[in-house]
Amino acid sequence: MATSKVLAGAQVVLPTGTLSNGRVIVDGTRISGSAPADAETIDLPPGHWVVPGFVDIHNHGGGGASFTSGSVEDVLKGVHTHRLHGTTTVVASTVTGEMDFLAQRAGLLAELAEQGDIAGIHFEGPFISPCRKGAHSEALLRDPDPADVRKLMDAAHGRAKMFTLATELPGGIDSVRLLAEHGVIAAIGHTDATYEQTQEAIDAGATVATHLYNAMPALGHRAPGPIAALLEDERITVELINDGTHLHPASFELAFHHAGAARTALITDAMDAAGFGDGQYMLGPLEVVVLDSVARLVEGGSIAGSTLTLDRAFKRSVTVDRLPVEDVVRAISANPARLLGMYDTVGSLEPGKDADLVVLDAEFELKGVMRKGEWVVAPH
Repeated sequence: MATSKVLAGAQVVLPTGTLSNGRVIVDGTRISGSAPADAETIDLPPGHWVVPGFVDIHNHGGGGASFTSGSVEDVLKGVHTHRLHGTTTVVASTVTGEMDFLAQRAGLLAELAEQGDIAGIHFEGPFISPCRKGAHSEALLRDPDPADVRKLMDAAHGRAKMFTLATELPGGIDSVRLLAEHGVIAAIGHTDATYEQTQEAIDAGATVATHLYNAMPALGHRAPGPIAALLEDERITVELINDGTHLHPASFELAFHHAGAARTALITDAMDAAGFGDGQYMLGPLEVVVLDSVARLVEGGSIAGSTLTLDRAFKRSVTVDRLPVEDVVRAISANPARLLGMYDTVGSLEPGKDADLVVLDAEFELKGVMRKGEWVVAPH
């Protein structure tokens, strides 16, 4: 069982700001407001940071394992790989497949969600546009018929957290309404929608932009398309993949500046190779080659997810994009936790919440990870 610990001497990022030479008290599995007399004190070096554990709402796997097609052991391996990189809460994302197969996967993943290993399920596909399919099998795509959406939602036994939809397709708006009524996130992505069609989907209840910019029409000066509609609407949280491959730094900074820290969620969109290495992989039924940490389809060359881990996204956001640490914490922990309806237990360092935290050094390299009071990576 976890013991009482006091992490002392670091800069601690709280919802109210950063506390220099702060303390985080861990009692059992939770953060506490006061330290027991027998608590172990862990003195962290000057310049280190303690931030909340990262929350990834869009992740397909890692460590050589797939959330879409792997066994229970594979899924747990992928989850553990991302925990080693600071992601203490992860949603398992699927890719396009046959409906019966996806329903079967939903059942398996729902059991892991019930056990607390994952935070829920994100269905990315098959309800997406063939024009913007990315690394999804076109032969398996289908319109977002509410009956089909409902089938997968039911198969997930209440553990479906998000569906990515091309809302301009037949049934798209009705499916958004169905999801909103059941408290499931309707995310606009892999879409060929116009500006006006995107506005209609937002009015119907869509609240997330799946990896903004990627797999959607580019921002145009006469046809602004979905990007402008998603960036300007206060009801939308935009996912951003900050790996230096999916987005030019200027595009990342434009989105972060316009949506602000309150409406941005940093994600990985990771596939099997994250935390594992270059080589040949499968993403659903499609072959992928990873070279120099960039994943692309063997056929056609489309980018096929990422090999990103959130510790890398955190460091890049602070050191390359020069974002304030507090803003990055909101985007990588607090905002996604709120989207998932989990902010009462994760997403910030506050008494009563799970003791999920990450220790970073002065250069923002990961030095420790704690989940529910237990070290996943002991401070070093």
